Amino acid sequence: MPWYDDDTRLRFAVGIEDTFIPQTPFGERGLDEYEMTQHYHFWHSDLALAVEAGASMVRWGVPWYRVNPAPGQWDWSWLDRVAARFQELGLTCIVDLMHYGTPTWLENEFVHQDYPNRVAEYAAQVAARYRGVFDVFTPLNEPMLNAIYCGESGYWPPYLRGNDGLVQLVRALGQGIVRSQHAIAAESSEASFVHVEASFRFAPSPDGTDEERLGFLRERAYLIQDLVTGRVGEGHPLLGYLQQHGFTDADVESFLARPAHPDVMGVNYYPALSTELVAAEDPHDGGPRDPRPRTSAWTEGLEDVLTSFAQRYERPVFLTETCWTGTHAERIAWLDASVACVEELRDRGVPVLGYTWWSLFDMYEWPYRDGRGSLDDYQLPMGLWDLRRDGAGILQRIKNPVAERFAEHARRWSDGGSPGA
Repeated sequence: MPWYDDDTRLRFAVGIEDTFIPQTPFGERGLDEYEMTQHYHFWHSDLALAVEAGASMVRWGVPWYRVNPAPGQWDWSWLDRVAARFQELGLTCIVDLMHYGTPTWLENEFVHQDYPNRVAEYAAQVAARYRGVFDVFTPLNEPMLNAIYCGESGYWPPYLRGNDGLVQLVRALGQGIVRSQHAIAAESSEASFVHVEASFRFAPSPDGTDEERLGFLRERAYLIQDLVTGRVGEGHPLLGYLQQHGFTDADVESFLARPAHPDVMGVNYYPALSTELVAAEDPHDGGPRDPRPRTSAWTEGLEDVLTSFAQRYERPVFLTETCWTGTHAERIAWLDASVACVEELRDRGVPVLGYTWWSLFDMYEWPYRDGRGSLDDYQLPMGLWDLRRDGAGILQRIKNPVAERFAEHARRWSDGGSPGA
């Protein structure tokens, strides 16, 4: 029986932040979270921390730009060792093949005409080389957020802006997901797929709202997942929007003819970030430079997004990222509340397969890329292990009480058990 058909237990997972954006054309600093958190040095012991926390699965990403440093060239030396470590520890890796960035040699990044074929080639290479070790794949993490940052707000490469730019990214990212998934399936009959999307929730502002904009944003949140699963055709509320901004009939037909369905639908939810307020005139574009006001929807928002994704795509769901950035006590409060919410949803019949704390240790926030402060100025206190720089500049991993509480929850569900076991 495939792992995703076993709903008798709740799987506990951790993630290791794996954003890779190496391009720096305008003097920005590259984002490579493995380098910033020194994971390239501590990977062997970092994976052991996941076991110590009681996790059975790890969301972990391959740095495409490093394993494929030039067209047709591959360097597997580091990844071979990491894959062996996963196998040694008995951890299941949910492989993040793409976490926002492309190799530097791919000119114009996602809108290069060869992007869908290049990313599919890379996906097939990984699937073939690590068959039996890496068998669970996320073709692209948070594609809608990727499209907004790269295609609408001009914040990340290829720095496009507006609706036309967004739709270009939607098309390219969608094509990449579909071709990657089919390429992996051709290499391995054992492969399974966890699509992962950010949860974009939109609520009316207390001072009034733009109802039309609110409705559009709510539909747009699902657009790429609808597209790759063959749901965007006649009658879809955003078909006209796509056509107005560059989608052709051939584009629509290509997605309808060859969909890529997930085995599991992954949902990323952050209580303090995932709900935006849409005002009457909606003066903000919602991008990283001009974000809308946020409101914490706590577990009400979590219940909403897990239920909505399960119903819309008729697949089991996995909470693939969540955390609270703050003190240990605040993190524990969210951990306890969110686990209880997931357990209640399961009791009500919502097929929630897993819970992921993101991330295993602290990370560094993305504004470091275009900021001027030191790396430590951008540290986010969110992990089960704190990062603490010693006098030699080494980022020590310091276990905190959140890890202990996470392990307690994981133990209650271990070995096919239940909360009361």
